[in-house]
Amino acid sequence: MAEIIVSGIEKSFVQDRVVLDDVSFQVDAGERVGLLGPNGAGKTTLLKIITGEITPDKGFIAIPQGRRVGYISQLAEAPEGALVEDVLRMAFAEVQAVSAEIEQIQCQMDAGEHSEALLRRYDALHTRFDMLGGYSCETRLAKVANGLHISPAQRRQPFASLSGGEQTRIRLAVMILRETDILLLDEPTNHLDMQSIEWLEDYIDHYKGTVLTVSHDRYFLDRIVKRIVELDHGGVEFYSGNYSFYVKEKEARYKLQLKQYEKEQAKISQLEKAAEKMSAWAYSGMDKTYKRVFAIQKRIEWLRQTEKPTREERLELGFSTVPFRADYALRIKDLKKSYGERTLFENVTETIRGGGERVALVGANGAGKTTLLKILLGEESPDAGVVQFGPSVRAAYLPQQITFEHPERTLYDTLLYDLGCEPQQARNRLGAYRFRGEDQFKLVSQLSGGERARLKLCMLMNSAVNMLILDEPTNHLDLDSREWIESAVDQFEGTLLIVSHDRYFVNRFANRIWELDNGRLRSFDCGYEKYRFIREREDEAAQQEQARQREAEKAERAEKAEKKPARRDGKIERRMNVLERDIAKLEQQLDALDAQMEENASDYVRLGELEEQKNALQAQMDALYEEWEQLDSSLG
Repeated sequence: MAEIIVSGIEKSFVQDRVVLDDVSFQVDAGERVGLLGPNGAGKTTLLKIITGEITPDKGFIAIPQGRRVGYISQLAEAPEGALVEDVLRMAFAEVQAVSAEIEQIQCQMDAGEHSEALLRRYDALHTRFDMLGGYSCETRLAKVANGLHISPAQRRQPFASLSGGEQTRIRLAVMILRETDILLLDEPTNHLDMQSIEWLEDYIDHYKGTVLTVSHDRYFLDRIVKRIVELDHGGVEFYSGNYSFYVKEKEARYKLQLKQYEKEQAKISQLEKAAEKMSAWAYSGMDKTYKRVFAIQKRIEWLRQTEKPTREERLELGFSTVPFRADYALRIKDLKKSYGERTLFENVTETIRGGGERVALVGANGAGKTTLLKILLGEESPDAGVVQFGPSVRAAYLPQQITFEHPERTLYDTLLYDLGCEPQQARNRLGAYRFRGEDQFKLVSQLSGGERARLKLCMLMNSAVNMLILDEPTNHLDLDSREWIESAVDQFEGTLLIVSHDRYFVNRFANRIWELDNGRLRSFDCGYEKYRFIREREDEAAQQEQARQREAEKAERAEKAEKKPARRDGKIERRMNVLERDIAKLEQQLDALDAQMEENASDYVRLGELEEQKNALQAQMDALYEEWEQLDSSLG
């Protein structure tokens, strides 16, 4: 059954600037669809048309009545002075309203009012509260906050004090907590670290609703989506697979269309030569050939059906590198950095070998990656330890936030004045980085994020280097710009140090992983896929050890409960017997809940309810054990 029907959508914002042109497709219930296209193709516009925020010029959107749609930009603005905790709890607005009415009726009943209508309303509210998952709100809130790394300390902060990225993360949490039927996601992995992204992927993997997402995170698209809808030049193309399938299929379609185009052009050329000869015969008095020339021209027009396919050509820059003459590119020894009482990291000792080693620095947001990078670059000083680059290292740094000293200059003037290039040399170099014609005379301040990264690389590579340090090089770039950056990096033969949450980029280039976690820097001498496999096995082992410890504690309590004290107080002993029976019953109920939680591992709503029940039973059992131990002590 179709959950979203997009039919004949057209939208223009400026005269003669068509963003969407007769776009039609549908998303069926439970589907995961990726919406792709270059910047400016209309992806976000289409999402806002689906939610009703923007009205199309033509066409319509159909969503079955009663479906709850989640989209971050539709969330209510946070009240002035609201804490993060207040914003998160906005997800439970209806639950809170029902709870408040239940309390109000409870007060009326306590005062002696017991009318049939009041009792019916009371029962209906309790049923509604249960349907809304009111009993599992706290469990769900804790799960989502932990998964998206929203710490208890951050939950106590004013929402307005957070950065734009942090606010987006909180709004994503609110949308997830609302448990909608349809999720519309616009760059959901922006501002998330790898662990949060993986949590979000796992959530969506178990989500029972429908997902339509705009994303430049290719790893995310590969894991989540099963179909691609591509917007380009106002139209739409469809691909029945994930991102990797889309890339291969798009290339195959390009080659097929190019082959068809070349075949048609060859035939057209042949017919045009024939028509030219016949036209000459016609002028020589052979009047009957006019009809044949006219027929050939009609056939030529009919053959002009296939447009010549276009795509960005691959970069062929031929970077030169400085010869590397040392045993190492970078040495770090006993580095320590603290802010106040908080130690970011200490005893960090590592070496990057030369000769093309490619290291990716990964870790959760706040782990200290940016601080470590600033220390390596000399922008901050460590509390202890030393940083030493190899004697022959010539390093270039591509920062996350790319700025230029003179944004009022044109690209052409930037190369003339900042690099001292000759006029023709500046034009040639800009052309090699796909700044051609009038683009060379654009102001630097007018460049997009991808264009700024391209210009910065153009300037960095003006002189030969043998080490590149990249800080989130693909952040906020569209897919074309990300592939361009990768094309440039792919041709660089020197040493790489990458800080990135882009798992696709890290997986492509890194042959070694540095993980910064809990103040420690661990080195994994492998690529990203193997690193993830190792970490998953370690996480599983840790979970098994925790389960083993819980079982050991459970057995110890059971063994202690079996030891009967000497009969010295009949009343106390009878109470202890009751407690032992109650504890045994609770143990059975907890075992049953554990089995149900395994069965419902893919149902987050039911899982939250079961966990809430388990926590309540565990609290009861702890109280019973505490009472039993007090009685046992009094007998001893």
